[in-house]
Amino acid sequence: MFALVDANSFYCSAEQVFRPDWRGKPLIVLSNNDGCVVAANRQAREAGVQKFVPFFQVKHLCAQRGVNVCSSNYELYADLSAKMMSIVGRFAPEQHIYSIDESFLSFKNSFPAIPCLMTQAQLIRRTVWKETRIPVCVGIGTTLTLAKAANYAAKKLPGYQGVCVIDNDAKRVVILKLMKVGDVWGIGRRISKRLEQMQIFSAYELACMPLGLARKQFSIEIERTVRELNGVVCKEWDQVRADQQQIFSTRSVGERITCYQDLVQALSKHAAIVAAKARQQRSHCKSMILFANNSPHDALPVNYKTIVEFPCPTNCTAELTRAVSAAAPKLFKPGVRYYKIGVGLLDLASESYQQFDLFDVPQGNPQLMQALDGINGRYGRDTLFLAAQGIEQKWAMRRDMLSPQYTTRWRCLPKINCV
Repeated sequence: MFALVDANSFYCSAEQVFRPDWRGKPLIVLSNNDGCVVAANRQAREAGVQKFVPFFQVKHLCAQRGVNVCSSNYELYADLSAKMMSIVGRFAPEQHIYSIDESFLSFKNSFPAIPCLMTQAQLIRRTVWKETRIPVCVGIGTTLTLAKAANYAAKKLPGYQGVCVIDNDAKRVVILKLMKVGDVWGIGRRISKRLEQMQIFSAYELACMPLGLARKQFSIEIERTVRELNGVVCKEWDQVRADQQQIFSTRSVGERITCYQDLVQALSKHAAIVAAKARQQRSHCKSMILFANNSPHDALPVNYKTIVEFPCPTNCTAELTRAVSAAAPKLFKPGVRYYKIGVGLLDLASESYQQFDLFDVPQGNPQLMQALDGINGRYGRDTLFLAAQGIEQKWAMRRDMLSPQYTTRWRCLPKINCV
């Protein structure tokens, strides 16, 4: 048996942890530079505010309907996610963190000792709420895909109240008949349209699809999905979330970049972000791409990019930053008002199979990077950073409605007045 623990509107729920006066009220969270709505809780959606729309289009509606608005507080979200995952991990010997707000548990070696899976799921939900004040839904099934379906039922279907266990065929059939085929894990928009053209509209109809037809018309992955919907385990942790083959960090800037030094600082910042992500999945890169653009709405849109090759694959922030400084002159043109910049790591390879060169000695410093990641992981992002990123980052993204970083900055600690 597998469980999926998924936070409800995680960004919004994280904002409400230290603002109990916001609980039960409409709330949205905006993207980088406060551009568009990336998260909206149920109350905000009922008020008419939908996700992925530009904020300026719904700004008046938010003010009219009393919707609270927050800029993205990534530091807070990451810290609360780590706490939530730590709590969830106590309930099973095997845990797989799928995303910032989703975690799978495997009861493979402990299920016989659990008298009631429904009681266990309710306990997980209560414990996470008690210790973090983050509401979650728990779905349990015999496969990872059915656990996803159970979580869908716990969150979207009436009567389940945040917890659903698919432990027999009757429950499986009822829930799959109530799910649209596009809501099945692994079925994207394009595939769901093709399935609907084949008169397959529900998850149950997909589960009844002949295996040979699923493979012939689509792929072996869709065949595995069909098998999983029928209770046959086909997916494992490594298949659920494989390492990325490319890692990018791109962002529009809060204030246009017009000088060379600011461009180097911004690129160095993004190089540090992608380097940390590469180390997290234990990968090294063989090449790096840098690019810098002005706005496509400018009178003369321009797009500059360059690729840096490394003699020895690396994930060292210091080495990538040196490469940025050497390559930046190829991107900077006087008079251009840069709006969007980014860094990408290409040709990623696992550090377990790193190929060394007889004549080129690796320039990275793994011990230094381990210390850097350890400190930033414990005390918050950018507690330590390279000076090349700059101290006063005027180009940093605009977050005019940023809430305090309650758990990662001393000056943001909540204050309690005792009378």
